[in-house]
Amino acid sequence: MLSILQDILIVLATIAGSLAFWWFVRRVWPPERRRLHNEITGWQISVLGTTYAVIIGFMMFAAWTDFRTADQNAVAEASCLINLYWASSGLPATQRVEIRKLATDYANAMIVDEWPAMNRSFLSPTGSLIVEELWETASQPQPLSAFEQVSLEQTMTELSNITQHRRIRQLQSQSRLPSVLWTVLIVGAVITIMSSCLFGSEYPALHMLQVVTLALMLSLALVAVADINRPFQGAVHVRPTGFENAQRVFSNHSEHPGVR
Repeated sequence: MLSILQDILIVLATIAGSLAFWWFVRRVWPPERRRLHNEITGWQISVLGTTYAVIIGFMMFAAWTDFRTADQNAVAEASCLINLYWASSGLPATQRVEIRKLATDYANAMIVDEWPAMNRSFLSPTGSLIVEELWETASQPQPLSAFEQVSLEQTMTELSNITQHRRIRQLQSQSRLPSVLWTVLIVGAVITIMSSCLFGSEYPALHMLQVVTLALMLSLALVAVADINRPFQGAVHVRPTGFENAQRVFSNHSEHPGVR
């Protein structure tokens, strides 16, 4: 999990390390001698740059796809919670009141307890306990009319969907990019930057600027992958917007029962 400050420090450290290596190469291997090998060095930079660009582009696409999937799953879970609230309308009064109270508690628990816990790489048991109570309340044996039976079936369907989306979210909060892929990304960035420092240029300031911009671009790309790779942690993470909306819906209905 990276904070904004850590992101900035990583970018600055990468640029500083790149400049240090550029200065070291300049001292031990003067540009005049390196210019003799510019054709080979240029070909190497071109091949490495193209290969690494494909790799980092694919990784960013995969990480962003997972991030969007996690966001959509969280929104779907909140939507099912709202549907559960309305589906209980046709149940007996005692059962309906209890289910709606638990639905409200669940939305509150997601914002106050579960999202902060996932941000710390933990799984809070609060939501699981509320889901268990919802199942127990919805499964209470009692005589029901045909209309109440239909309402119960809809309630059970939405509760099942909430449980499924919750399990998926818990798995997504624990998912990580494999170490071998991080090794490829980091080693590829180091090799690409080092290769750019080997080019023999007649203009040191321009060459230094090129190295700095390359280091900046690659470090920003790696930081972006690191942030969105963990959907519920870091500076960029999935927010409980759907549950905040559910809170507003439940609050409005409590204050104005006829409004949805």
